[in-house]
Amino acid sequence: MPKPTANSFEASLQRLEGIVAELERADLPLEESVKKFEEGMALFEECRKQLDVAEGKVEMLIKRAGELVAVPFEPPAADEGT
Repeated sequence: MPKPTANSFEASLQRLEGIVAELERADLPLEESVKKFEEGMALFEECRKQLDVAEGKVEMLIKRAGELVAVPFEPPAADEGT
């Protein structure tokens, strides 16, 4: 599966939406459809990881709401949970 370039969440999501629109057209050849699907799945996974990291940061901020102390967030290792 091809790896997407390091894009912002918004750019990745916009590209994913474009891929979905392209796949909804019935005129794509099968080979191109499969390539678009692979790219879309890679973008989906990247977006999911970015959302997981953001969720972890928000949870940490909520837990420390009254302390006003910045604590570095360490996202889970890439192989955990997948």
